[in-house]
Amino acid sequence: MVSRTLVAGIDSSTQSCKVEIRDLRTGRLVREGRAAHPPQKIIDPYEWWKALLLAVDRAGGLHDVSAVSVSGQQHTPVFLDADGAVVCDSPLWNDTGSHPQVVALNTELGAGEWVRRTGLPISLSDTVVKLRWLRDTDPDSARRTVAVAVVHDWLTWLLLGHGPGRADFSRLVTDRSEASGTGYWSGETGDYCPDLVEHALGKQVILPRVLGPLERAGVTADGIPGIPAGLVIGPGSGDNAAAALALRLRPGDAVMSLGTSGVVYSRSTRPVHDYSGVVCSYADATGDHLPLAATLNAARDLDAGIALLGCDYAELSALALQAPPGAGGLTMLPYFEGERTPDLPDATASLHGATLANFTRPNFARAVVEGMLASQVVMIDATRACGVPVNRLLLIGGAARSAAVQTVLAQIIDVPLLVPEPGEYVSIGAAVQAGGALTGAMPDWPTTVREVPATPAETVIMSQHRAARSAMSYDAALSPA
Repeated sequence: MVSRTLVAGIDSSTQSCKVEIRDLRTGRLVREGRAAHPPQKIIDPYEWWKALLLAVDRAGGLHDVSAVSVSGQQHTPVFLDADGAVVCDSPLWNDTGSHPQVVALNTELGAGEWVRRTGLPISLSDTVVKLRWLRDTDPDSARRTVAVAVVHDWLTWLLLGHGPGRADFSRLVTDRSEASGTGYWSGETGDYCPDLVEHALGKQVILPRVLGPLERAGVTADGIPGIPAGLVIGPGSGDNAAAALALRLRPGDAVMSLGTSGVVYSRSTRPVHDYSGVVCSYADATGDHLPLAATLNAARDLDAGIALLGCDYAELSALALQAPPGAGGLTMLPYFEGERTPDLPDATASLHGATLANFTRPNFARAVVEGMLASQVVMIDATRACGVPVNRLLLIGGAARSAAVQTVLAQIIDVPLLVPEPGEYVSIGAAVQAGGALTGAMPDWPTTVREVPATPAETVIMSQHRAARSAMSYDAALSPA
């Protein structure tokens, strides 16, 4: 039997931890495991560690693996004390309770100053906002905090053998993609902005050292269940940077990811500064940049439609395709849990243009799909306005499998729409990173992509979306600061 080298990619996402073990030469999936995270938006970080170990166990352990790398939800902080223990529970990136801190930070320094310094129109998701939230809501925990990591940084640190009583903060590391999502790192200089940390938290803290794309974080420590000592550990990354790596994103490509949140990102050779407040200038996992915009609401819009109509995903899609473009004038703004783009944390979903004639099951299903997608297309327009070309669009995420989603999206964009084969692209990208750390070069694994047939443009969809947004006086939240 020919021996093979295996690598593991770990995706510690908002909802769960996924572990995939892949063949380094071919990228073929060998085995996998997963474990759920708690549903709350402020949770004990050790829940992520426990889920990681459970997912590793369900994947059959890593005893035959040579390297591992961890990707994860961006922004979410882990506050550490001088002993290396977790100070308090962590607010997730999508916890809306920190919106007053967004207002405060923008008022104090000016929204444009954050964009100029960090490339981020800061939102309630960003780590720097969570630092101010901690200072305002729990000053004792802020006082005891001596180091701040984000989720993948901290999990990597634990894999290296550090933690309570073993607090070697010199081994606390991150990568450019995660650093770029904090709100206190500059894509122009590649350095942290310590004064912004102090402004938010009221003090200086230790921050993870930023590794390059092929650097090693170290090796796994002894005594971790299911994980042998000595495995090479890659630098890790944010979730979208990992997916971009797995998709082999090139300049001119954009990705629309429809999961818990909606995300649009593209590869760029330079950072951007979007003073309109939509596009965030993140870095990627290759040394380039990943301009990105996000909504809080995406696939769960479909869940809401399914719950109301009493159907499943396939039936919702079939119903939506029975209705005409524009759903007979019925328009949904799907801000079910507030929104990030536009910046409307207190908004709720709204239905516009309903009449006795158009309020049908097919039209409602279509309005749900169109509302979700129109919200994402706004972010493509904003990306182009930053001078970043979008020549083709790759559609991923759970909602990407819907025939209605593919059809409607093809009707409202003006570039080829490509649908990669379903896969856990974040954990695949993490496995690519593990291979890079092991060998010194990123493996080039093939990806199967299908192009959605071109279809005539249906301008009514975006026209109705803009009209509904204007009727609710939401346009100011998408206007230059």
